[in-house]
Order: sequence, then structure tokens, then C-alpha cells
Amino acid sequence: MAKPATSNPIRKKAKTRKLAKPNATPDELLGYYRDMLLIRRFEEKAGQMYGMGLIGGFCHLYIGQEAVVTGIQASMEEGDAFITTYRDHGHMLSLGMEPRGVMAELTGRRDGYSGGKGGSMHMFAREKNFYGGHGIVGASVSIGAGLAFANSYLGNSEVTFSFFGDGASNQGQVYESFNMAALWKLPVIFVIENNQYAMGTSVARATAQTKLYRRGEAFGISGSQVDGMDVLAVRDAAKKAATHARNGKGPYILEVMTYRYRGHSMSDPAKYRTREEVNKVRSESDPINYVRDLLIDNKITDEDALKEIDREVKAIVTEAAEFAQQSPEPDPAELYTDILAAE
Repeated sequence: MAKPATSNPIRKKAKTRKLAKPNATPDELLGYYRDMLLIRRFEEKAGQMYGMGLIGGFCHLYIGQEAVVTGIQASMEEGDAFITTYRDHGHMLSLGMEPRGVMAELTGRRDGYSGGKGGSMHMFAREKNFYGGHGIVGASVSIGAGLAFANSYLGNSEVTFSFFGDGASNQGQVYESFNMAALWKLPVIFVIENNQYAMGTSVARATAQTKLYRRGEAFGISGSQVDGMDVLAVRDAAKKAATHARNGKGPYILEVMTYRYRGHSMSDPAKYRTREEVNKVRSESDPINYVRDLLIDNKITDEDALKEIDREVKAIVTEAAEFAQQSPEPDPAELYTDILAAE
């Protein structure tokens, strides 16, 4: 049922191979570059603000994984839904949520997407069909299956992209969700963002079956693996998975091989891997540099134009950070709203 991987998890260094003509228009490719760069610069700023004490609680950065959400977002159709884990800032930005609203939520301010009450891990945007980041490991899988059940019940053609990590793939509720999704042929794509280390343990040390796209075979769920450092490969694989789900064939598992450059969270020194390993991935497989090379190699743009995009993106992120710090704190009365209380 599951298909073998068709690309290497970590791509060969771009400059040592001939860059193929991209399967994208110039505007699409420039758009992917800008979207990924926005996520990268936003996360870098979030890391700085956390270090300054302006962001409290947990904060999980998405640096290195930008091609995953950018590619999958490019495959979406009107009405499709996103739901993910606590590493969620990149997902929000890829769906067009305002950087200032996301940053305001990170800093716990009133103008944040959850009114300053959710912080980094828990914000939502119903108008964008973004059903949240979730702090409970594996929760996005169960809720994602529920969203897909609603679409199935309503008889529409919308699908749900339910994101979770390689560590969460070992959770029991994940398999319960797989079972129900397969039983009812729910239109859901289970996206495993395999960044190699879960919280701090490598996949090889924690997982008996390391080909995570095969985890649904017992339930008859199709799956495949894709190079998550290549935004075009992710987009095409996601389109295939979404077509499968839209055509009534049930769920699909898409394992996206990616890599996070920072620790699991801001409190993680990441001593379980070497600096040489991280630098090697950065220099040979960076998703943003790969698209940059495609743009230059195919004479779509030049260095000066890309530098201008970077300046524009940095200005947006700087404005978002300033807006967040100027936004007022939530009223203390908000402590008693949005909760269930027994009389």
C-alpha cells in the first residue's frame, strides 16, 4: 500500500548538481521564496524577543522547516483546513495570518490572535481555517480526524492537513485516529514533519519502524515520503495526497523529511547532536537557499532584487515586534472568560 521514498531525506548540496528547471512559474517561485523568508525572519526575531524576556512560557521555532508549510499551503484549495502542534508560527504565517497579530500573541498582548491568552502554542484563526496549535503531543491528529469527519458528514470536497512530528507518531491516540480515519475513509492528510530528533532523541533510537509513512499500512492507509527541504517537491507530494483524499479514497500519510536548526524549544541546548551536523545541513540543504539558487540559475531575478525582498520582510517583522510591544496587556477580567465553570 505504502510507496517507497523517491527522494533523499537530506538533499545533496545544490551547487554540486545541475539545478533543474523549476516546475513553477517565476511568480510562484518568488512567492515561495518570500513566504519562507518571512517565516525565517519572524522566527529569528521571536528568538531574540524570547531572549530579552518579552515572550514567556514555551517557544518552539520553525527555522529550517519553512519549505514544509509553504509547499503544503501551495497545494491547498478553498475551504481546506490546517491543524498542527505547538511548533506553529510558520503554519500561521503561511496561511496569511498577520505577523503583528501572531507576534502580539507570542508576547501575551490583547491584540494577539487569542487575545494574549494562548501564547506561542495556542492560537487560532477560524477565518483562515487554522484550527490551532496544540500543546498536547498528538492532539492535532485526533482533532484533525474530527475536522475531516465534519467534512465527510457535510459531503463537501474539503480536506484537512493534520500536522504532527516524528516523536508524536509513537503516541497511542495517533493509531486510534488512523483506525477511525481509515474505517470511515475520512478526507485527511496526516503530515508527519520528521525533523529527525523529536524532543531530543533521534528517530533511530526511539522508533522501531523508521519509515514513518508506512505507519498506516495495518489500516490500509496509503503513504509516501518526500524531501521536506524542497518546497516544490513538498507541494507536488501534497497535491497528490490531497487528490487521494478528495476522491473519496480516505486518509493519506505524508512523511516530510526536514530538519530544525534550533533546539526543540528555546530551553533546549541541543547537545544530542553536533554543531558540525547542523552546519552541514544548513550549507547543503537549506530550503531557502535552494529556491534562491533556482531563481538565480534560471535568471528569474538577481541578487539585488532578493536583497530588496529581504529588506521588505525584515521591515514587516520589525513592525510586528514593535506593534506587539505597544499592544496593551489583556484585562485581568479575561482570566474568567473562555472557561468552563461549575455553578
